[in-house]
Amino acid sequence: MTTLPRFIQIHTLHNYPAALLNRDDAGLAKRLPYGDRVRTRISSQCLKRHWRVAEDSFSLSTLAKSKGIELEQRSTYFMEEVKKKLVEHSVPEAIAIGAVEGLIEALKLNRDSKKKDKIKTSEVILLGAKEVDYLFQFTLGIAKQQADAKAAHKALKDAVEASGKDFKENLKTMLAESGLVSAMFGRMVTSDVLTSRDAAVYVAHAFTVHEAQVENDYFTVVDDLLRDAGEQGSAGIFDTELASGLYYGYVVVDVQQLLANLGGEDRELAGQIVHHMLHLIATVSPGSKRGSTAPFEWAKFMLVEAGDWQPRSLAGAFQNALDTRGAKIRERAVEQLSGELQRLDAAYGAPCERRFLSVDDVQVPGAQRMPLAALTQWVQAIIASGTLQGA
Repeated sequence: MTTLPRFIQIHTLHNYPAALLNRDDAGLAKRLPYGDRVRTRISSQCLKRHWRVAEDSFSLSTLAKSKGIELEQRSTYFMEEVKKKLVEHSVPEAIAIGAVEGLIEALKLNRDSKKKDKIKTSEVILLGAKEVDYLFQFTLGIAKQQADAKAAHKALKDAVEASGKDFKENLKTMLAESGLVSAMFGRMVTSDVLTSRDAAVYVAHAFTVHEAQVENDYFTVVDDLLRDAGEQGSAGIFDTELASGLYYGYVVVDVQQLLANLGGEDRELAGQIVHHMLHLIATVSPGSKRGSTAPFEWAKFMLVEAGDWQPRSLAGAFQNALDTRGAKIRERAVEQLSGELQRLDAAYGAPCERRFLSVDDVQVPGAQRMPLAALTQWVQAIIASGTLQGA
């Protein structure tokens, strides 16, 4: 039986020693109460951000360039960019500001009143260069005809209104057809002129499979000139929190939603996107304080499942935290995952095709072991062909 796999599920285990991967508002390692222990965690926003901006041969920017697709950016300063372009095209700055403020109002966005020196919206917007240029071109001709900022403000509002559906539909069409980032991670907007987009990639917060292991790191910065003068002293005394752990991560790709976001039936591109995504998930590390902790790690284990049933996490394998005093924690973590799989298979059947990568000598029920290159090629092939036959 042939079927287009609706969901690709990706389960990972990553080791990180002495790192500050994701901080809370107090600068401490983020935590998560789960089961019988408090764990350290990495937020989904942090993970997606690092995957999105990574630069290597499997980066999203590399894929976007090779396919001629835009890689949008997130910002509250897109209207500042429109203003700068207007000024560069000989529009007086006061008139440019008035025009852009009129555009913001017409788009039903809000200007951040606290920011006086630059035009900033209260909302974070996801746009590509093509959309920003469209907004600039639409504004330019109108702004050049205005005598002052007040007139420019009104003229832009009136122009958007006078264009009827044309302006809105043109922008919505561009947004619906644009961008690798929104095709994968979606676009949430409050404006009814801009267009939302459902995410095709769902990312869970990663958490340690054992109790949080955190230590306060006290350190000083030595003052070299004082030492050269024969004095003892430092330029500062600081402390920060470092955490160590083995993190379980979980990602789901909704293949049908990804195809829809790409405009229909481009299975080849969808397969390439997931191929790149698997490499990023396996090899790109989050983390602040990179200069002093080097938090770079590759997945020690990755299980990929493909099928049509609704996805389900394997986080339940670690509801009771692993005891870190025993040996071979990674192997025991995989045993926990395998046990959870077996219990779920016994209760529901085994509706997924499975493949896995591991640096340790482990077994997973119903799954073939593969290196990363073969694993990513397997996923790409079943998405591109729309079949699980021969998988």
